[in-house]
Amino acid sequence: MQDTLSQTFSALADPTRRAMLAKLSKGEANVSDLAKPFLKEMSLPAITKHLKVLEKAGLITKTRSAQWRPCKINGIALKNAADWMEQYRVFWEESFDRLEAYLKTVVPRKPGKGTKNARKKI
Repeated sequence: MQDTLSQTFSALADPTRRAMLAKLSKGEANVSDLAKPFLKEMSLPAITKHLKVLEKAGLITKTRSAQWRPCKINGIALKNAADWMEQYRVFWEESFDRLEAYLKTVVPRKPGKGTKNARKKI
């Protein structure tokens, strides 16, 4: 059994599912609308499987309204993933800040004046 964060990243690993989430980020859409851009490359059952993965990961919610199956994005699951990544963003920013500070202390050497890499004139 996978933890929710693993399910989230697994679901986000697929470009089709990310495209579906991008569509849902603009507002609620039914399954037919989500499927339309992909019907030339895959079957409706394959699209349904993608939606089930997103739903199982908690990234979308799917309801029933007569014959329609409206879906909407669930921001909480995305927030959990963003919160987890935040600690690494902070790490990289601090690392780059340290690198920048170090690079400011390094004085560039000009070739030819006592450096080992200076070319000898022949």
